[in-house]
Amino acid sequence: MSMPPSNMSPSAEAASSQAGTTRSGLAEAARPPREHYLNAGYGIKSWLLTTDHKRIGILYLLSVTFFFAIGGLYATAIRLELLTPQGDLFQPDTYNRVFTMHGVMMIFFFLIPSIPAVMGNFLLPLMIGAKDVAFPKLNLASWYMYMIGAGFTMWSLMHGGVDTGWTFYTPFSSTYSNTYTTATALGIFINGFSSIFTGVNFIVTIHRMRAPGLTWFRLPLFVWAHYATSLIQVLATPVLAITLVLLFLERAFRIGFFDPAIGGDPVLFQHLFWFYSHPAVYIMILPSLGVISEIIAAFTRKAIFGYKFVAFASIAIAVFGFLVWGHHMFVSGESAYSALVFSVLTMLIAVPSAVKVFNWMATIYRGSIEYSTPMFYALGFMGLFVIGGLTGLMLGTLGIDVHLHDTYFVVAHFHYIMVGGAVMGYMGALHFWWPKITGRLYSGFFSHLSALLVFLGFNLTFFPQFVLGYMGMPRRYHVYPEEFQVLHVLSTAGASILAVGYAIPLFYFLYSLKYGAYAGRNPWGAVGLEWQTTSPPPLHNFHEMPVVDFEAYEYKEAPVAERQPYRVVKYGL
Repeated sequence: MSMPPSNMSPSAEAASSQAGTTRSGLAEAARPPREHYLNAGYGIKSWLLTTDHKRIGILYLLSVTFFFAIGGLYATAIRLELLTPQGDLFQPDTYNRVFTMHGVMMIFFFLIPSIPAVMGNFLLPLMIGAKDVAFPKLNLASWYMYMIGAGFTMWSLMHGGVDTGWTFYTPFSSTYSNTYTTATALGIFINGFSSIFTGVNFIVTIHRMRAPGLTWFRLPLFVWAHYATSLIQVLATPVLAITLVLLFLERAFRIGFFDPAIGGDPVLFQHLFWFYSHPAVYIMILPSLGVISEIIAAFTRKAIFGYKFVAFASIAIAVFGFLVWGHHMFVSGESAYSALVFSVLTMLIAVPSAVKVFNWMATIYRGSIEYSTPMFYALGFMGLFVIGGLTGLMLGTLGIDVHLHDTYFVVAHFHYIMVGGAVMGYMGALHFWWPKITGRLYSGFFSHLSALLVFLGFNLTFFPQFVLGYMGMPRRYHVYPEEFQVLHVLSTAGASILAVGYAIPLFYFLYSLKYGAYAGRNPWGAVGLEWQTTSPPPLHNFHEMPVVDFEAYEYKEAPVAERQPYRVVKYGL
């Protein structure tokens, strides 16, 4: 891709190059522009009425961080309860509410919107050379729908929460639960519109607003991943919305959709719910796959091996994601023939995911690797994602799933994909693009420490749960035999380390906003249109329309004046 003119004159760039990596030279070259999106308007009104995709991304960042903290507090309560075999912290009904609200907050209000709504909103127009998304007002409306939906769910939380599990299985949720199921489901229903609005916006933006010369096979893989994610958001989310409407009608008016006592079929609910919820797994994980491609290319100084295969793998994952929902229902009464078909399809969906991992490994091979914090998260993602994927194949095998279904093995597998995958990708994205978002660099030492604690804490938390599940420990139980206690204590200890690892970035990111060294437009020496504009970007992203005449990830010798690894400025390791 061609590089639009920088904000420095040729003489200034030459002087910066001669300065090399000295602190004074870097600081002078990296000083941010006077006008950028953060100072384009002050006051809360300018933020609440903004249609700038970058500011909307920041609004989402603040929102999802808040709900991540809420979900994390519930996770802490769960692990404290499971320290001992007796239910000595919560009553059974209270424990049901705790793990339900943990799942609801983490899945619907953090994992699903985290990368698409935060990083996608901020970066996608920059990556394709656009001034904004196709529908700026719809973009703002998506955030308001998200907050309104979250408001209903928070209301139910403050009044005691819901005890059905995040899957809302009927007939318990539609007939027998006396908690605030309707308010929680309404919040998720409204939040679904936010997801649909974002998906529609991204699809139209990618189709219609690419810079001249930016063909489909010059697009960053981050954009391909978000395109596939948007297709799932638009096609799958309405199914969940319809399912929740039917749940409300049965709960409020006793119309028999799912309760067998009034002529309904509870297995129908499972079909409808998982037809959305398994593709929703890829709403959470596909954007992270795109992030990892960007990070690996930047820190190996190489084009992604098999670029077209990786791009088409994103689309294949989105397509196959709609065909495997039945593997959640092997023990729910579906026919042996249906179970066999879903088992085979589950094996097939592993192929495009494996393509990505093998191609990343081929890219890393003999690359000029820089072990920065984003690269640590990328490498950690690869290891955890592979474990999550392989254990997913085990659960997709009929004979094994019958034994492991509804045990802690499923909990561990799910978290290796969702936390080890989606959250590692999200953290990698924040660390990679933080200099672009804020114009500031963060602490090298503390960011390295945080990445290490997250990786170690995660494995200590969830790997023992594979063993627990194999031994027969059912999930969602807070009273268990004493022989399981040692593994639960290990898991709780790991959760403590993991919590510290997640908390540390909050402090050094906030500290960097005022005291961090200036980042310059391209501190990593990465390629891509987002790195060719200023940091932070101007209100309309580019001072001149960029023209693309090079292939994606066309890395050459790293420009010394532009590569400013944080470890040599201010916070050195």
